[in-house]
Amino acid sequence: MLTPSRSLALHSQSGRELPRVDAFDALYARGVRPRHGEVIMVAGRSGTQKSGFALFWVAEMNLPTLYFSADMSPYTASSRLASLSTGHDTETVEKGMAAGNAELYTNALAHLNLTLAFGALSWPRIEEEIDAYVELRDRYPEVVVFDNLMDFEGAESDYTEQMAVMQGATEFARETGAAVIILHHASDKSWEAKSDPWAPPSRDQVKGGLSEKPDLSLSVALDPHTLEYRVACIKQRMGPSDPTARSYAIMQCEPDKTRFHKIQGFVSVP
Repeated sequence: MLTPSRSLALHSQSGRELPRVDAFDALYARGVRPRHGEVIMVAGRSGTQKSGFALFWVAEMNLPTLYFSADMSPYTASSRLASLSTGHDTETVEKGMAAGNAELYTNALAHLNLTLAFGALSWPRIEEEIDAYVELRDRYPEVVVFDNLMDFEGAESDYTEQMAVMQGATEFARETGAAVIILHHASDKSWEAKSDPWAPPSRDQVKGGLSEKPDLSLSVALDPHTLEYRVACIKQRMGPSDPTARSYAIMQCEPDKTRFHKIQGFVSVP
């Protein structure tokens, strides 16, 4: 057991704020403070650039990161990273690779402190990948991304399995001090999804009610007409949040380049 002062002294580094990303200024202005040692959920409806948002985030922070993807193919993930690194859209990247310009894109990716793991998600496989990462680098990753929760073995629709995943992610974050980012789905069938599809889903629309479990839960939505990307903080253990998601930050999204940009201010919807 630890006294409160001893616990604070031992864990102060694991709770420090993650490096800030310029594009997220409007989100930080709302008091959102992602931290090391926390479980962070990014939830949204289908087609809302959740994977692109996570890739951009970890690439911009460029901390030692292990990204588990069961949702994207290796080529999709790599071409997205090449797009955000070069500013070329994905079609240009594909044409460049086909034309024999692979070196241009591999050089553009060389600076990224990012390791990708693909295929089905299960804790035994994740442990193997973590062990290999530590063996190679003699350290744990500072950020781990699981893309996404419902792609874990047995967790497609089983609430018990999904809760077990969240528990495992929490234990890993607490033990290693890594920030664990989990992508998850929100309902596409709710009345809100049909009547206001470009608004971030509220906390009660996140499937399984699991947005209440992480330290920080972000709800995201993309307006395909304006390409405004809207991010609401629907749960934050150590700061302000709005479970209705009516108050949200706005940034600009370039889906074909997997890039996000800050714009002036943020919007609060009454």
